[in-house]
Amino acid sequence: MTNEHRNKKNMRRDEAKDMMNRLGNDGKPFLFLIDYTCENCIVWERDTIDPDEVLYSFEGEGNCTELPQRNATAEPLSIRPAFEDKGDYRRRFDTVMSHLKRGDSYLTNLCASIPVDVSADLKDIFHKAKAKYKLWLKDSLVCFSPETFVTIAPDGTIASRPMKGTISANTDNALQTLLDDEKEKAEHATIVDLIRNDLSMIASDVHVTRYRYAEKLHNGAGLWQTSSLIEGKLPDGFRSHLGDILFALLPAGSVTGAPKKKTLEIISKAENFDRGFYTGVMGLWDGNRLNSAVMIRLIDKHDGSLHYKAGGGITAQSHWESEYSEICNKVYLPIH
Repeated sequence: MTNEHRNKKNMRRDEAKDMMNRLGNDGKPFLFLIDYTCENCIVWERDTIDPDEVLYSFEGEGNCTELPQRNATAEPLSIRPAFEDKGDYRRRFDTVMSHLKRGDSYLTNLCASIPVDVSADLKDIFHKAKAKYKLWLKDSLVCFSPETFVTIAPDGTIASRPMKGTISANTDNALQTLLDDEKEKAEHATIVDLIRNDLSMIASDVHVTRYRYAEKLHNGAGLWQTSSLIEGKLPDGFRSHLGDILFALLPAGSVTGAPKKKTLEIISKAENFDRGFYTGVMGLWDGNRLNSAVMIRLIDKHDGSLHYKAGGGITAQSHWESEYSEICNKVYLPIH
């Protein structure tokens, strides 16, 4: 955890879980962050959030307007990444591939921490970014994620929409190429099966409602990405167990892999940085329903420097060059 994150009122897993259970039972709205390790968490009662410290917008619900009430940078925002050396990435990729070929994992999400210079501060990026889920944490990070983790409706319906499979829209016949790619098909099927199994631990009647639909994400030229919708039904009294439900599903399958336990060990061996809140989850319980996101597309501050964290799923059919390119394509600011 960075020095910047230590300045926040972080709590451990059990403390966060108990607070979420209590606030859910009492019908009190709260905002939460849970890091990748599930051991560093922040939970705020919604009416205590200071907008000078935290800003959020989840599908339009939040504590800010889209136009900042401040003098934001007038020039178009730009980002200048210092990408990882290809040889270094390939060595990490080969570590993952050796485990895949032994059958230790069917899918492993391999990520990189990329130093970046940006032409604005993190708060300006928050205000100008167009994303389904956005969050700014003062002196720490900005996240502009397109990926839903889980939603919970008032009737107890829980839904997950994992994103897995990406291609640059600049590619010839991009969408059909993505849909026809055998590696992407296998990767997506693996994650859908993993998420279905995860949801079955805490819900009944778990089923895939919509399989492998495509959405275009805007990062200049754009990215095509595929998702699926998986739903189930939580038991009565779920509001008093919101923390238990969330932590039972973590870390998120779409940013780890399968089988999850062994894949986490492979990730620890292959990655050369602390993910922190990247690939953790953030969410809002409004007292009646829950909406949450996987914290991808994130810039954080470490020892005064900014790092953009990005990754992709590796299978036995993967090629290191295309996986490296996928990471590079994901380093963008969604300004349009």
